[in-house]
Amino acid sequence: MPTTPGWEERWLPSPENPDFDSRRVRALRREPYRAAVPPPIAAADFQVSPRSLSDADDASRAIARFDAEHASFPAPFASVLLRSESASSSEIEHLTAGARAVAEAEIDERVQGNAPLIVRNVRAMEAAVALADDLSNATIIAMHAELLRDQTPHLVGEFRDQQVWIGGALPHLAAFVPPHHELVPAAMDDLIAFTERTDLPLLVLAAIAHAQFETIHPFPDGNGRIGRALVQAVLRRGGLLRHLTIPVSSGILTDVDGYFAALDAFRDGDVDPIVDVFSSASLAGLQNASTLAGDIRTLQAQWDERLSGLRSDATARRIARLSIEHPVLNARLAIERTGASAPAVANGFAQLVERGVLRPANSKQRNRVWVNDEVVEALDSFAERSGRRKVPPV
Repeated sequence: MPTTPGWEERWLPSPENPDFDSRRVRALRREPYRAAVPPPIAAADFQVSPRSLSDADDASRAIARFDAEHASFPAPFASVLLRSESASSSEIEHLTAGARAVAEAEIDERVQGNAPLIVRNVRAMEAAVALADDLSNATIIAMHAELLRDQTPHLVGEFRDQQVWIGGALPHLAAFVPPHHELVPAAMDDLIAFTERTDLPLLVLAAIAHAQFETIHPFPDGNGRIGRALVQAVLRRGGLLRHLTIPVSSGILTDVDGYFAALDAFRDGDVDPIVDVFSSASLAGLQNASTLAGDIRTLQAQWDERLSGLRSDATARRIARLSIEHPVLNARLAIERTGASAPAVANGFAQLVERGVLRPANSKQRNRVWVNDEVVEALDSFAERSGRRKVPPV
């Protein structure tokens, strides 16, 4: 069964105002463009090289080991990694924001810029993990709704009903033209069936599923972020991940050009490059996450010294732990998540400020918030390491 996309000719509908087109554009509109016809993959025979399979196996064992070792990590590390993966995935789409801005956006501080978009990606990633056992077109559409319902609510709730293309003013000039929208439902049904296969290693399955999803491009916007969330769902459903979100997007950021080149190679029928990208990105992401885990351990040890004399169940200690997941806090969140009373939370904040764990600040909405600068710095360092490019050997 072929796994190389075919092509078909399509025509654009007549424009409403052709008088505003240049002569070149009018001439192109009279010509057909070529749109991809993705081959079915549910039962396709993929030829993955022994080297790529070996690398994927090494990466998979590292993923499983890291997931198990950090299952009982003494911090909300699963949430930290999920948020970091969401931020890295957003950065691939050129959506960047600092850890403090994202944390403020999470507590509804009406932050401007990209931070609210990254928070929506956090919600999409959370949905991917929660819905992993019931992966279907409906759950993928639900992930997409979590991503874009605040930004572009008219684009959520279904697959696209229009032709889209990547690059260029017209599909004739595009770098890639995904399949016509009439083909999307059947292609997605086939993709869902593919994710249920048990004859491929899980990381290979996830890499191919991601590349096929990006080729189908089932939504008008948000495909990259949802496609990378799909990877987490596939790995979680298959049991390779049980506790954490693997920071694969952090690894992809070390070589974004290689990632996009691998997607192009997949569309030409070569599976190895996208499998290699996910293997190397997983290992790079795990190394970065391991450094972050070490940073958090160090901070917790320092806070234990600063909070000596407080009971083990003191509200201040619970708030300090919460600040790892939410390095910008307000009283509402602290009361909600710790279950403590308002006076106890106020006293806890005062103790943490006095002992140098938090500092009080005003948000952009002039509301009182408390910031854990050390966690913000650790998360920003994680993001900085994600963006480093490989230096070729001399």
